[in-house]
Amino acid sequence: MYEGAVQELIDELGRLPGVGPKSAQRLAFHILEADPQDMKRLVEAITTVKERVKFCTVCGNVTEQELCNICRDPRRDPSIICVVEESKDVLAVERTRSFRGRYHVLGGAINPIAGVGPEQLRIRELLTRLNDGAIQEIIIATDPNLEGEATATYLARMLKSIGITVTRLASGLPVGGDLEYADEVTLGRAFEGRRNALS
Repeated sequence: MYEGAVQELIDELGRLPGVGPKSAQRLAFHILEADPQDMKRLVEAITTVKERVKFCTVCGNVTEQELCNICRDPRRDPSIICVVEESKDVLAVERTRSFRGRYHVLGGAINPIAGVGPEQLRIRELLTRLNDGAIQEIIIATDPNLEGEATATYLARMLKSIGITVTRLASGLPVGGDLEYADEVTLGRAFEGRRNALS
C-alpha cells in the first residue's frame, strides 16, 4: 500500500466501474508519469463534462442542452420509443442505423440485491410520456441478463394494461456462432424468436 496522494488516487480510481485494484494502480502510475499538459487536459475534460452535461428532460439521455439531439430531431418517429437502461445503450442502438424512433433511458435496471427497484428508475417519466396518446409502440431493449429481464418483464406487464404495443428485442444466436457452443437459454430464445426463412 502506498501513502498519501498516490494511495488516494489509486483508491479513487478503484471506485470507477470496471476498474479493479491492479488497473487503478496502473492508471495512477500512468498519471504520475504522463506529461503535465496531458493531465491538465484530462482534468479539464472531466470538469467540463461534470459542469455542462446533464440529462435530457424528455428521454434521460445525456446532453448539454435541455433536450438531446435525438429528441430535437423532427425526422425521428415520435410514435415509437425504445427503452434502454443507460445512455451508452442509445449509442449502441444508434450504431445499427436500424431504429428511427425516440428513446427512453431508465437509468439502470431493477436489481433488488443492489437496492434498485422500479421507483429508482425513470419509469414514472416513461408513463408521463405515454399520456399524450402519440406513442404506439414501446420497444424494450434492456440487457439480456437477470436484471434486464426483470426490468423488461415489469415494464411489459405494466404497459400491457395501457393498451400500447410492447415488443422486446429478439435475442438468440450470434451471426457466425455454432449451435454446439450455444447455452440452453440462448438457444431457447433463438427458437422462440424464429421467423419465416423467406422473409
